[in-house]
Amino acid sequence: MPDARSDTAFSARPAPVRAGGELFTEERSAEVVAASFTGTPDPRLRQVLGSLVHHLHAFVKDVELTEDEWGVAIDFLTRTGQMCSDVRQEFILLSDVLGVSMLVETINHRTGGTSTESTVLGPFHMVESPRRELGDDIALDGKGTPCLVSGQVTGPDGEPLAGAVVDVWQTNEDGFYDVQQPGIQPAGNLRGLFTADGDGRFWFRSVVPRYYPIPDDGPVGQLLAATGRHPNRPAHLHFIASAAGYRPVTTHVFVADSPYLDSDAVFGVKESLVRDVPEVDDPDRSADVGLPNPFRTLTFDLALLPEDSPEVSARPAAQPADGQPTVVRGAPS
Repeated sequence: MPDARSDTAFSARPAPVRAGGELFTEERSAEVVAASFTGTPDPRLRQVLGSLVHHLHAFVKDVELTEDEWGVAIDFLTRTGQMCSDVRQEFILLSDVLGVSMLVETINHRTGGTSTESTVLGPFHMVESPRRELGDDIALDGKGTPCLVSGQVTGPDGEPLAGAVVDVWQTNEDGFYDVQQPGIQPAGNLRGLFTADGDGRFWFRSVVPRYYPIPDDGPVGQLLAATGRHPNRPAHLHFIASAAGYRPVTTHVFVADSPYLDSDAVFGVKESLVRDVPEVDDPDRSADVGLPNPFRTLTFDLALLPEDSPEVSARPAAQPADGQPTVVRGAPS
């Protein structure tokens, strides 16, 4: 009987034959993993995954990520997913505070300096804005500093867009949207859907919005706290402007004297979207516009691109901030 340890009984097995595949090494990790996606039928998916792998591996090598740190990251992403619900999307919030939401928005809505710049939609456009008549007061709770908001919707060459639709929503004096305070704020408070007049002009009565914090009671809030960042957004009004034959724009107008303009938690502020909101102390004019004296005024004009405008594929050159527009003609004065 042969010895169980003999070379005859236990001859070495031949090494498996590889079909030209490269084995994983630290130096070539990204190339090896990216090669596994070369058979992806969708070319765009193949491009995105390949780039993701290269950048992700470069990041891990750059910081020399430890196993404990990777475990913390996995736990953070797990808790972020668990925080999501029908009324809250913590991953979008994470995208916001990392500036990714604004970058995707900006890349996909380049203007070439010929139309109003866009910014993020935000999480509180959750209900249909009630239709309002020009000049209506959208502040249903009677709280806050009165403000006359006016503007004009045009094409890129200044052509007025008659009948343009302007959807607006904002926070109240306490920094909350109506959907955050059901039973406290009236439904539809500080929201309105307006149809511009024959010259593309719109105006309505409101209050000066207040800065407010994004939800910070979850993993994203913990990330902000750990990095010494605050959760606040500067005071702003949301706008969606649309007109037949033109591309709609989703944007904000920011109050020039608001705190946090230079440290918006979601990086939504663009220089061209900041406006002064001066005070008017004139009893006769306040009576004309139906607001108590004194009140403040905010003018924000919106320019839209035609639907058939060519896409701006390259990053546009920096544009100087627009001058402060005058009070819109046709509004009560």
